[in-house]
Amino acid sequence: MNWKKVLLIAFALVLTMGLVACGDDAGDDAANGETAVVEDGLSIVIVTSPSGVDDGSFNQNAYEGIQEFIAANPGATVHHVQETDMDNAVSAVAQVVADYDVAVLPGFQFAGITEVAQNNPDTYFILIDTFPVDPDDSDANIELDNVYAMQFAEQESGFFAGIAAAMETETGKVAFVGGMAIPPVVNYHFGFISGVEYANANLGTNAEIVDLSAYAGTDVRGIDIAGNYVGAFNDEAQGKIVAEALLAEDVDVLFVAAGGSGNGAFTAVKETTGAWVIGCDVDQFHLGEDGDRNIVLTSALKVMDLNVFRQLTAIDGGTFVGGNFVLQADTDSTGIVVVPGQQQLDDATIVALNEAFEGVKAGGIVPASNFNDIDPTDFPGL
Repeated sequence: MNWKKVLLIAFALVLTMGLVACGDDAGDDAANGETAVVEDGLSIVIVTSPSGVDDGSFNQNAYEGIQEFIAANPGATVHHVQETDMDNAVSAVAQVVADYDVAVLPGFQFAGITEVAQNNPDTYFILIDTFPVDPDDSDANIELDNVYAMQFAEQESGFFAGIAAAMETETGKVAFVGGMAIPPVVNYHFGFISGVEYANANLGTNAEIVDLSAYAGTDVRGIDIAGNYVGAFNDEAQGKIVAEALLAEDVDVLFVAAGGSGNGAFTAVKETTGAWVIGCDVDQFHLGEDGDRNIVLTSALKVMDLNVFRQLTAIDGGTFVGGNFVLQADTDSTGIVVVPGQQQLDDATIVALNEAFEGVKAGGIVPASNFNDIDPTDFPGL
């Protein structure tokens, strides 16, 4: 199977929905396709999938990095292009790129941006969650001097989520809920298993990971990876069914990386008592509000805003270096929410998470991922 071509299609679906449970609202000019009114400075365009920059997740977090840069550099401007047809994503960039200094492109649908970047050498490109594809070899990536392309080690954040779940469960049963079994989601999944196994082996927990055979996932290699996969990122009803089935098995902590399908999982937990959700990609604490309680235990992070801000700052300061990079904890690009007021973790869990973060950051702990050939169930023996 040509899994890279499968990924291209699957990622486009992911980024239409986002890898989180629900949306939020940005409520600004850029969300409406209007250019911010400012004076001199970098002119920036962000081109997104149909979910736009107010999706409460993937696109919005990238956009927030631009906002942070503009707050620090008031002369900069930003314009948002919300392309409704994923197949036209690269064409949408080609139509506007000559008018801007920088193009910020969140999503795997921009893997084919190579020729546009080559034809516009004076424009800088910031890619998120993809590397440029070599026009002469669709199975190979290429590095370009004017393109900074970032991917993330989601397995690290999944690892922290697994530790949190194992230490916070009251029933002793935890579970992962995914949308589709594409690499970023599987990375979260395998990292989660690694984290639970690590906690059981080293932190005195005895948590069981519940996998329902009816919802087992098959990754892009055609390998059965178990877990609990909805099969889509836009099926709230099925997401709720999967979560309800897990809750019926006495699971009380769900790590949800299921896109719009995750809305259903959140709803299922809100309709019960004594269960928690661990959010994904961004801080989702506000999405857990349910009357006088909040169902979000914490959130696993993929820190896009910080890295967009860093690259815009590098461009503005003349220190930009193009290339393809997998971002990890050593650059504070992965993690989990431990700040007061945005999580409901016990103090002992926070201590354990901080220690684990330092271990991952230093390279002493390497969680399993979709392609690193580490069996997550053997993780304590590494």
